[in-house]
Amino acid sequence: MEVFLLWHVRHARWLDGRPTPHRDEVGELTWDEEDGDDLKILGVYSSQARAEDRIQRARELPGFRDEPDCFYINGCTVDQDEWNEGFVSILRADQAD
Repeated sequence: MEVFLLWHVRHARWLDGRPTPHRDEVGELTWDEEDGDDLKILGVYSSQARAEDRIQRARELPGFRDEPDCFYINGCTVDQDEWNEGFVSILRADQAD
């Protein structure tokens, strides 16, 4: 069974007024939580069409309407492992363990 996760990215604004990048050179939505971008999940839907319908409704709401093109739908299969390996954390100089 496939489900569709709907995300929205609220991009952080640069203090110096630089334009905030929302998409890369091929048009894919980008974000960086370390730079202050806020990624939220709006819901999990049974079809792409239902997720797209939710986008239309969300675009009317405060916050979401400020970045109406920053939605991302991610399809995934229920009961299927997505991360099959471990990971390592690399600390920055200003972080404690």
